[in-house]
Amino acid sequence: MLRFVVRRLLLMIPVLFGLSLLLFAWLRALPGDPARALLGERATPEGIARLNEQYGFDKPLVEQYLTYIGRLITGDFGSSPRTGEAVLPTFLERFPATIELAVAALIFAIAIGIPLGYFAARRAGGFLDLLAVGSSLAGVVIPVFVLAYVLKVIFAVGLPGLEFLAVLPTSGRQDPRIDATHITNFYVLDGLLTREWDAALDAIVHLILPAIALGSIPLAIVVRMTRASVLEVLNEDYVRTANAKGLPRRWITTRHVLRNALLPVVTTIGLQAGALLAGAVLTESVFAFNGIGSYLFEAISSLDFAVLQGFILFIALTYAVVNLVVDILYGVIDPRMRVA
Repeated sequence: MLRFVVRRLLLMIPVLFGLSLLLFAWLRALPGDPARALLGERATPEGIARLNEQYGFDKPLVEQYLTYIGRLITGDFGSSPRTGEAVLPTFLERFPATIELAVAALIFAIAIGIPLGYFAARRAGGFLDLLAVGSSLAGVVIPVFVLAYVLKVIFAVGLPGLEFLAVLPTSGRQDPRIDATHITNFYVLDGLLTREWDAALDAIVHLILPAIALGSIPLAIVVRMTRASVLEVLNEDYVRTANAKGLPRRWITTRHVLRNALLPVVTTIGLQAGALLAGAVLTESVFAFNGIGSYLFEAISSLDFAVLQGFILFIALTYAVVNLVVDILYGVIDPRMRVA
């Protein structure tokens, strides 16, 4: 297993190198001039030329790329022309918010999706099954930003006659009136570490609506995948044999059905975990959640190459690590994968 992990980590190097090349070429192919986009209405030919020279946009693309790779090797991801802030510290400051939101959305999707998918499969064709399939279809069809605004209006702003439902905050990660100590920038974790229970609870409350909105699509996918996988396993010979031998229902469920049915579900969850990082852009913008999503949205609007290149590479690295964890979990769930 150790050799497998080391090999996968080493394979990330050429993958990230190839991604950096594609990302560099894609950003330079986008319509628009980054210097003009950064200067906005104040753009003049002299100002554009000065900014191009300052950030190397006037040099040949090959030279720009080699300079960028040279900085990456030394750990220098550059600075944002828009804000003047270094990319790496800004990412490390904002990334915990996005991770916290993605984890909360994933917990929401798993905690509801796997049990709902399992019971829907056990009662295939019944009311619960139809409800699970219908709700999962709605979860995929409804855009995240639409669901985010609906949740915000109902549970934060309040509808006429339903004001009693408006008990959740409309935006932000924590009430600014709370004097919280931030050690890791994971607000929930910081509250638990410092035993500031009010700060931890407030951070959790601020996570509820964004996590539900962001986790709606993973929830729908996990429900459908769990249902299909459990239905397939229930028809296997070893499950019928276990039932015929009179083994306890709980034993059959945990040892035979769920353990085998979870293999494709784990893969799905791993893919969704990586997708949540990219999908957080709209959710963070709606709820003014101060993570990398909202920052990327601003960077795209202003063609901020340094931020876009650095942040997307970090997200890709996180995605690769998540896939590695999924492969390790495969070995934990299925010993046959461990031997292979």
